[in-house]
Amino acid sequence: MSTATGFALFPDEWTTNMQLFPRTSRTRLPLLTLAALTTALTLSACSGATSGSGPTASQSSTADASAATFSTADIEFAQMMIPHHEQAVEMSEGMLAKHGVDPRVAKLATTIKAAQAPEIVRLKSWLTGWNASADSMSGMDHSDDGMMSDADMMTLDNADGADADRIFLEQMITHHQGAIAMARTELDKGTNADARALAGAIVSSQTEEIAVMTSLLATL
Repeated sequence: MSTATGFALFPDEWTTNMQLFPRTSRTRLPLLTLAALTTALTLSACSGATSGSGPTASQSSTADASAATFSTADIEFAQMMIPHHEQAVEMSEGMLAKHGVDPRVAKLATTIKAAQAPEIVRLKSWLTGWNASADSMSGMDHSDDGMMSDADMMTLDNADGADADRIFLEQMITHHQGAIAMARTELDKGTNADARALAGAIVSSQTEEIAVMTSLLATL
């Protein structure tokens, strides 16, 4: 039944609703819901912006650290070691192409080529990152770094059988000694962590190979 004052037809229900949801609560509830929704959307957007596949600032700084720290000694080490390694690979490939080579010598040549060819790629990539040329050492005197002269290389090319084994081992021992000296200079004066690590590996591995070659020479 309606009343003249315009109240609800069911006063008891109206009273109950007013008790459950007073005016202030009915006004504040939508505002609180909207604020919570806005906060959730903001957090989601931030999370999406930082969870992509791109590198983080920490990863980028780590990747750039090697190229950012280098010295003249590092550049010279790379520039001198590239032609040095290239000649060692050339000598090894020449031995592997010959017939009648001692299997132990052939195995050593294979090991030298497998180790030094990838290192040439690494050295060149460092020079690129350092904006330095890989050719600045060409034409220089390498008599003190163990490298073979053109006449030495010709002697090896013309040798066969046991003579080739002996000449290769003798030349490669001298070659390795030069590389070790260059690597120790890098360890003394270089600052780049990667270059110093390679220098240390060269000293270790080529010292061991010199011992192997010296033993092989004694059996030929």
